[in-house]
Amino acid sequence: MAKAWKQRSILPGFGLSMGFTVVYLSLIVLFPLSAIFIKTSGLTWAQFWHIVTDARVVASYKISFGTAFGAALVNAVFGFILAWVLVRYHFPGKRFIDALVDLPFALPTAVAGIALTTIYSQNGWVGRLLEPLGIKVAFTPIGIMLALTFIGIPFVVRTLQPVIEELEKEIEEAAVSLGAHRFTTFTKVLFPQLFPALLAGFTLAFARAVGEYGSVVFISGNMPMKTEIAPLLIMTKLEQYDYAGATAIALVMLVISFVMLLIINFLQWRANRFNTQ
Repeated sequence: MAKAWKQRSILPGFGLSMGFTVVYLSLIVLFPLSAIFIKTSGLTWAQFWHIVTDARVVASYKISFGTAFGAALVNAVFGFILAWVLVRYHFPGKRFIDALVDLPFALPTAVAGIALTTIYSQNGWVGRLLEPLGIKVAFTPIGIMLALTFIGIPFVVRTLQPVIEELEKEIEEAAVSLGAHRFTTFTKVLFPQLFPALLAGFTLAFARAVGEYGSVVFISGNMPMKTEIAPLLIMTKLEQYDYAGATAIALVMLVISFVMLLIINFLQWRANRFNTQ
């Protein structure tokens, strides 16, 4: 038994490293999340239910999760195309475009929100062109989705790029030489290998979008029941010293996010298992 344990402990100082890992994750992840449950436990079930089912709170949940899911879907589609182009094609300005992908990582979210609001407002460069068509972006759920798409695109692209680079072109050539159409080659040969990574990128983009605050508060307009996101409502509760109400809303967001991530991770596990068979 001791020999088997030593064989599994490949890295030196496993006990110290494992202890540091557990303490670090506890301080950064476990304790803060536990505090939400502990603070909420001070409420009775009737009080908790009254807070989390308030019409304004429910509307903020729908806005936050709906726009986050929609933005993650958009990023999954266009992020896939962008990653494919950056890996498979060579063209002038490729490095510049590749560097632009990381811009949302480096740009402060408040700056991104102000810039998007300026461009897509009624008098903005793009907003004034959309206004005659009856399309309003700023201060609508569309604007929120736009901001979440902007901050989430790097997660999909950077997750897919290394996987696309590792795809063997010989497999594509073999499929084509056997008479497979290009669309069939993509859907039956390539996409099943890329789907787990695409799902991982979608998950990261969705998780990032659900908790986004800085870039959204400017372009959303923060109108209750219309464009008010749940993180903003939590901040409002905190400013009113309603800590129990803020933690109750945060707890519901945490549970919903956790369940959705479990479902997505299960789908990713099934896809990986299918590819290995």
